[in-house]
Amino acid sequence: MRIAIVGATGYGGIELIRLLHNHPAVEDIAVFSSSQEGKTMVENYPHVTDIIKLSLESIDPDKLTKYDVVFLSTPPGVSAELSGKLIPKTKVIDLSGDLRIKDGTAYEAWYGRESAVDSLLEKAVYGLTEWKEEEIKTASLLANPGCYPTAVLLGLAPLVQEGVIDTDQLIIDAKSGTTGAGRSLSAITHFSEMNDNLKVYKVNEHKHTPEIEQELSALSHSDVTVTFTPHLVPMTRGIMATMYAPLKKDWNEQKIEELYQDAYSQKQFVRLRESGTFPFTKEVYGTNFCDISFTVDERTGRMTVVSVIDNLVKGASGQAIQNMNLMFGLAEETGLQAIPIYP
Repeated sequence: MRIAIVGATGYGGIELIRLLHNHPAVEDIAVFSSSQEGKTMVENYPHVTDIIKLSLESIDPDKLTKYDVVFLSTPPGVSAELSGKLIPKTKVIDLSGDLRIKDGTAYEAWYGRESAVDSLLEKAVYGLTEWKEEEIKTASLLANPGCYPTAVLLGLAPLVQEGVIDTDQLIIDAKSGTTGAGRSLSAITHFSEMNDNLKVYKVNEHKHTPEIEQELSALSHSDVTVTFTPHLVPMTRGIMATMYAPLKKDWNEQKIEELYQDAYSQKQFVRLRESGTFPFTKEVYGTNFCDISFTVDERTGRMTVVSVIDNLVKGASGQAIQNMNLMFGLAEETGLQAIPIYP
């Protein structure tokens, strides 16, 4: 396979390169940038010296269609413009948010920019791998999920699909490392502001909110709205999503355990913890795993779900490659079988 990566100089792009470099089905990787044509990846990331010998090329749709798949690891707006020029001549996996929200009006309200055309939004398959496997296999245009939605949806999907919880009172408290904000410098993420600090941000206005609501609504066959509050913590990688909701009648811990086992026992990248143990972000560091645990509080009638991922792997580039594998008829774990980096 020949791979093109547009936007290769960001954290998502270099993570794609790291994972694809050892992928047994990948023969060639090319990298593209809108502003750094002619520069090498080593100039951007010296840690790949003598390993990755790639130079950045200008973005040319005609050139990109010569590759088997194009990864768009780009800021909002690029994929909405570029994807239509690439399909059906090649397959596209979009890591931005341009194609995730099916309602263009909702996209414009939350992202503050014009949405992609309806024909692209209708064609794009939402790539939450464990729940969209059959659709992904035949996709030519794939919208890779956001990092927060991946952790949240994998943790909640079995419950919402079966009507276990009261979604009207669903609260999502999520915390992310600073790489989720990208590589560009900003006051919110530089060392002096972030070190020894914990920040809540974009309260009631984070752009991943409509993505979470869209997918939960589809699972429950009813409109779901959530309270979603993200935080930044002083670490590089990782997301922990902690979800709280009242239990509906006739559900207990044993039945919920069986529900999760039915949903994920055959899914290689979702690991369920034993009752009474909870995952930490470091336990999935550098890998495509999502670790999940839950508990039922009989005193309050509520349950708590904890879901952790590496935001750059399962929350971005790893899941994108997992989806690529399915799109090309490969085993979904190909190139992704890594042991977490610990400590």
